Amino acid sequence: MPKRTPPPAQMSLSLQDTRPPRVTLSPGAVVLRGYALPQAEALVATIHTLAALAPFRSMQTPGGGTMSAALTSCGALGWVTDHTGYHYTHTNPFTQQPWPALPELFLHLATTAAQAAGFKNFTPNACLINRYTAGSRMGLHQDKDEGDFTQPIVSVSLGLPMVFLWGGLSRTTPAFPFLLENGDVVVWGARARLHYHGVKPLAAGIHPLTGTVRFNLTFRFVAP
Repeated sequence: MPKRTPPPAQMSLSLQDTRPPRVTLSPGAVVLRGYALPQAEALVATIHTLAALAPFRSMQTPGGGTMSAALTSCGALGWVTDHTGYHYTHTNPFTQQPWPALPELFLHLATTAAQAAGFKNFTPNACLINRYTAGSRMGLHQDKDEGDFTQPIVSVSLGLPMVFLWGGLSRTTPAFPFLLENGDVVVWGARARLHYHGVKPLAAGIHPLTGTVRFNLTFRFVAP
């Protein structure tokens, strides 16, 4: 008698993720794959709460253009861009109110991720929140408005996958692509703190957690 094949309901459809949980991009820069997944749903809910207090804006660049990603912030300081340049402010220029406080959930994730990447005593006082829709991108740039480069950057991806570009200390150094997915956290500091980085245009899609968008949390320490 031929061997009977189990019906689909009895078959296992799960596949083990064999990718390494930690990937080094360069000395001082690592990707912690899926590190934020346990908190992803709560993180997105918190983003919506913060956005009700400090709405997302498509900000103007010093050159007169408009950023394709919408931004808001939380923490003691928020990052803004306008015709005068890039800078941090204690007050949201659109609402004239202080930026929302950094939630404990955000702070705990940022500090533990930094420690997991080898950076102890990270004390972020600012969190930039980017919202990407289909076609949104971020050109290669350095995070150098903080006035203090002794502490790392912690970047959290939520929702749709996006291609991260990791370059070098010069804009002319070729950047290599790395796919970031929901829950991935990138931490860079020390020798890598001023490396150029960016993201390619977001591909259209639908994610069960965030719908048609991708959120990014970027934690920083800004000198007083």
